Amino acid sequence: MQVTETLNSGLKREIKITVPAGDMEAKLMARLTDARDKVRINGFRPGKVPVQHLRKMYGKSFMAEVVNEILNDSTRSIISGRGEKAAMQPEVIMTEDEKEAEKILAGGSDFEFSLNYEVIPAIEIKDFSDIKVTRQVYDVPESEVDDQVKRVAESARSYEPKTGKAAEGDRVTIDYLGKIGGEAFAGGAGTDQPLVLGSKEFIPGFEDQLIGANAGDERQVTVTFPENYQAAHLAGKEATFDVTVKEVAKPGELEINDETAKNLGLESLERLREIVRGQIENQFGSMTRQKVKRQLLDQLDSAYSFEAPSKLVEAEFNNIWAQVNRDLEAAGRTFADEETTEEEARAEYMRLAERRVRLGLVLAEIGEKAGVTVSDEELQRGLFEQVRRFPANQQQEAFEFYRSNPEAINALRAPMFEEKVVDYLLGQISVDDVKVGKDELMADDEEAETATKAKPAKKAASKKTEAKASEAKAGEAADEAEEPKKKAAPKKKAAKEAE
Repeated sequence: MQVTETLNSGLKREIKITVPAGDMEAKLMARLTDARDKVRINGFRPGKVPVQHLRKMYGKSFMAEVVNEILNDSTRSIISGRGEKAAMQPEVIMTEDEKEAEKILAGGSDFEFSLNYEVIPAIEIKDFSDIKVTRQVYDVPESEVDDQVKRVAESARSYEPKTGKAAEGDRVTIDYLGKIGGEAFAGGAGTDQPLVLGSKEFIPGFEDQLIGANAGDERQVTVTFPENYQAAHLAGKEATFDVTVKEVAKPGELEINDETAKNLGLESLERLREIVRGQIENQFGSMTRQKVKRQLLDQLDSAYSFEAPSKLVEAEFNNIWAQVNRDLEAAGRTFADEETTEEEARAEYMRLAERRVRLGLVLAEIGEKAGVTVSDEELQRGLFEQVRRFPANQQQEAFEFYRSNPEAINALRAPMFEEKVVDYLLGQISVDDVKVGKDELMADDEEAETATKAKPAKKAASKKTEAKASEAKAGEAADEAEEPKKKAAPKKKAAKEAE
């Protein structure tokens, strides 16, 4: 096998490989000889089929297998033998001439092909001692636990039907149909919908207009969707809702005790408070971590400047851009609504794609040198956590999908690897803990707000790279730390404010 470098420019490489016809013939004959003892052909005793007869019958298909074997086995060995790591799967270029291809399959010509690829640049890991981050810590007070326990107890509160007018705090069961300009709109209807008056679950003004209603009443509620309403096509518009009140119920006495906890499936009020505190601390702990992570990544981004493989950047940008456009379409918005142009947005997200790729490669190199790995047990645990997010009747199907899809498994492993590298770095750098209030912790700084304008969602799994870029999935690092995560509100119908 003859290997000749035909291009070496920046990160781009092209290699021409020539496998002599004699070597191809030898590989073919080895396969034919092996098959001779296994095939059964009428008129021949086992193991006595002439090789030439086998070649006549199976020669081309066996030679095609030889070609595939060479492509599969030699590509990685050739690149690693050169001390290089490909950023993505190399592009294989072979002859498109049918006659030439026939000659190769017939064993009458050398097999020539070329590999086009980009290499991962050499990254020299710098000293971490200069990296300093501030970790904001919020101590959850007992009063906040009390408030949340009360809300949990409210959700389990019993209601009894009553006669008479609905008052604030009562629960009404309603059917409703929303219209704008006399036309019903998607998501604006509901049946047997329970609504506690004063809960502010629906858009402003909706619940107020049902106070005083009796069971059986029909009312027309007129409201205006907030200007910042998530569904842009409804934002700022006046809507009317035809509402039928089917039941009015008064709340039972609110009790917060061991019996309340038992009604929620817990053994005691103490256990309920313990769980509630843990949930609150986890929520704010996540915000703390994301802010620390952003500081860390910003400093890594400033410390490392190198050319990123253009194919990785292009793939990352395409993922971002597709998500941005899906988000804009779903919200019924345009780039002009986001106070930008498509050209400016492209430039902004291209810079983000380059940052993501660079950070992904840096984190991967740091993790590799530190011996960071994701164990099979950790991956299995992550898989189960991911599958549990699906509805119960889809979990088995989701599990089978991941088991049979290596790229999906790699997409699970990548953020787990990244978080473990971040954990490693937090143990190496200077971290200054600072006590803060809840408002300060939850505040988004101006930089984060700018960085996340028309923010794309987490990217879909991209094509696995040949080397470490597959471990620190390019893009996970920068995107996840752009702003602190907030717990998403459950989706509600269009009449509700949280939609």
